[in-house]
Amino acid sequence: MNASDSLRRRILVTLGVIVVFRLGQSLPAPLVTVRAPEADHPLRWILDLLTGGGLATLPVFAFGVLPCLAAPSVLRALTVLIPRLAALRAEGEAGARVLTRYRRRLTVVLGLLGAIGVVVPRGPDVLGGTATVACLTAGAAVVLRLTEVITDRGFGDGVRTLLLTQVLAVLPAEFPRVYETKGWAAIAVMAAVTLSITVLTIVFAQAQRRIPVQYAKRMIGVRAYGGTPAYVPLRFPQANSPAVLAAALVSLPGFWPGVDWLRDEGNPGRIAICFVLVCLFAFLRAVGTMDIDQVTRDLVRVGGFVPGIRPGRWTADYIGYVRHRIIGVGAVCSGVVASIPAVGLAVLDVSPRFPFAGVALLVVLVFLVSVTLDTARQFETLRQRKRYEPVLR
Repeated sequence: MNASDSLRRRILVTLGVIVVFRLGQSLPAPLVTVRAPEADHPLRWILDLLTGGGLATLPVFAFGVLPCLAAPSVLRALTVLIPRLAALRAEGEAGARVLTRYRRRLTVVLGLLGAIGVVVPRGPDVLGGTATVACLTAGAAVVLRLTEVITDRGFGDGVRTLLLTQVLAVLPAEFPRVYETKGWAAIAVMAAVTLSITVLTIVFAQAQRRIPVQYAKRMIGVRAYGGTPAYVPLRFPQANSPAVLAAALVSLPGFWPGVDWLRDEGNPGRIAICFVLVCLFAFLRAVGTMDIDQVTRDLVRVGGFVPGIRPGRWTADYIGYVRHRIIGVGAVCSGVVASIPAVGLAVLDVSPRFPFAGVALLVVLVFLVSVTLDTARQFETLRQRKRYEPVLR
């Protein structure tokens, strides 16, 4: 298969999976009564975004990609608590395959628990409720397979692509309501917010600090290998996951008497608290994503060293010093990016009507940018492959 056929196939696979996914979110499950939040409940809007409106009508794909999103986080938490899982993560490719199997099973289990939680059998009809739970659990398993099909045979990451699909299916219906109350001012503010978040997200996603690495020359037979310069890339932390966690933690006390201001995303105090929490969570999340000691050991094993720095502990200290400065600045930038939607909603004065709207808009734009960048990289790879295909034959 040549590069042009591969590109066409990937596009068709991605579009086909999206169509099947949306059909599954429109096909109702049988014999159910839904225990969903009321239409004006503050959590209803964010649940509709995370499930594509599935909890309102309870279709076959009622939970969307929510179990696929939650399973890796739960598995990471279990890895810290269970030594066996931590040992599997250290085993390399073989351990990664086992952890992938555990993640798939955990996704189905989360779908089962969610189905049991939202399905209420009609009277004594236990058989009908059981059938509905089985239908929704099977739907979660099918969604898991659809995400894997996009990841393996389509463009970009399957979970992010389908999440973006279901969010875009729910979010546009809310903008006319803002326009009806605020007019063209809403369009101008939302355009400014969208443009600024998009530009800053692209800059932070592409930016990196490169620590130069030199490899010693080695003689194998009569040929010399090594001696070429390379680098260790250090990247900024992303703002979407810390922003979601910060918004959830800040909003929970808002349902208590006397602290209603925490539910208003435009409140300056809430914006300040969210900024601090996003910076803290982004920093802590970025600290645990790279094992500096392992990087140093790998450099020593292959004969690499940082120019001007002694190998071993001194190299680890230097990389750690640079990395903490990078993620510190990146954490502050993540807080700034996460605060932009809240400031825009404060200017429009529509925060009480749209709880979690700021973080939802941030997540949508960040996912849109990330999916676009991944797709562009894959497209460029296929284009280069097509260009050099006659030479490689």
